[in-house]
Amino acid sequence: MSVPDETFTVTPRQSASGPYVLEVAGELDHHTAPLLTEAVNEAPFGPYGVVLDLSGLTFCDSSGITVFVTAHRRSWDKGSQLSLAGVAPAQMRVLRMVGLDEVFTFHAGVEEALRAAGPPLP
Repeated sequence: MSVPDETFTVTPRQSASGPYVLEVAGELDHHTAPLLTEAVNEAPFGPYGVVLDLSGLTFCDSSGITVFVTAHRRSWDKGSQLSLAGVAPAQMRVLRMVGLDEVFTFHAGVEEALRAAGPPLP
């Protein structure tokens, strides 16, 4: 399923190595955040975890950051992992400013995140 918007898409896929990937592209703001929230709610937070591939994200406001925090809470509740991959330097700077660099696991790209996922959690 791909959730289209004029400026935003979320493309979910099951990776061959286990983690579920949500590929996010475009502008994540108060108009499009519900689309990512829906995709996060439908994601199977299981033993291999979920990777948010943000390499195609061009803009993220506080609504988007709220979705990231909600996804983190969901992963925690399910005993699963959540990784953010491909975060742009400007977006990373904002995440550092609000202290979320201490909360999330970051990877340079989705392939690195998939390699790092390794075996599932017990």
